[in-house]
Amino acid sequence: MSDATEQPAPQVDADAWEKACAEDLAAEQARRRAEHGAPPGSAAEELRRLVDAVTEKLSSVQAPFLGAVAQGTAEQVAKQVVRQARSVVEPVIERNSDVLDHLAAAGSELLAAYRSAVEGQERRWTQRSTDPTATGDAKDADGSANPKDEGPGGEHIDLD
Repeated sequence: MSDATEQPAPQVDADAWEKACAEDLAAEQARRRAEHGAPPGSAAEELRRLVDAVTEKLSSVQAPFLGAVAQGTAEQVAKQVVRQARSVVEPVIERNSDVLDHLAAAGSELLAAYRSAVEGQERRWTQRSTDPTATGDAKDADGSANPKDEGPGGEHIDLD
């Protein structure tokens, strides 16, 4: 081959794959935000949003049974209570945002455990034989014995 027929080696961008992945990720995140709305923030941010929403609702509440003078006084009292509550809640949120995140995660785990226990028990209830002539013990999915009833009107619920 002669030098005239050789073509220069194409320039390879070392970060091309990383850039393409970042663009795809950004596009997917934008699509999900458009479809589902903004993702929830931390527990501290969500608590702040809750306080803001309650504040907004309380400030917009008007009691039709109160007179004009009493209405103005009620609004002032409501605004004062909201300011006091916010002055108490904000420092707690600021100092303990990590704690709030952990408590939210623990609550989610407890809810998941409860759902699992309830779903498991519901599955056992729906898999039982409805044949009135059937006697003895029912068998679980793993083949182990499971007593059908624990006396009149009672039933043993195994949460293990």
